[in-house]
Amino acid sequence: MKNFLLIALSLIVLDCSAQLSLTKKNKSNPQINHQVDSLKKSFMQEGFLLLKETRINMQSENEVPVVMPLKEGEWYQIVYVGEPSSEKLEVSMFDYMEKEVYHKQSVNNTPGNIISYDFQPNNTEWHMIKPLQVNQEKKECTGYIMLLKKVKGSEPLASL
Repeated sequence: MKNFLLIALSLIVLDCSAQLSLTKKNKSNPQINHQVDSLKKSFMQEGFLLLKETRINMQSENEVPVVMPLKEGEWYQIVYVGEPSSEKLEVSMFDYMEKEVYHKQSVNNTPGNIISYDFQPNNTEWHMIKPLQVNQEKKECTGYIMLLKKVKGSEPLASL
């Protein structure tokens, strides 16, 4: 039992240090930055409140889990912006019980490098979002995730 706990603790520490290394060396992509600034401005004009945002460094073909607390009955907008040169973007979202509650895939014949969707959770709990991108030109990719909340009185937007 002690060995199991030590192994589990070691994996958690390794995972945390890997996440820290991802955020410490955040590389900026001017094209993504411009898109994110435009999206934020547009959503805020539509009555959204930006709750969280982060730039993430990713490796092509590897998911990066992002965990966010969401409240029952609230309307959220989740936005993922990937590299414009990526052939494939994908976002999966899971609830606390690890049930997939959202999935969207965008491949190179679909225009754009943005996946945006609105979501209203059935329970107040943690949700995991797993963005992924496939890029043949680059092994190291930049992505950006935003979590926005709809302010009372505003209607949900159609997903991009």
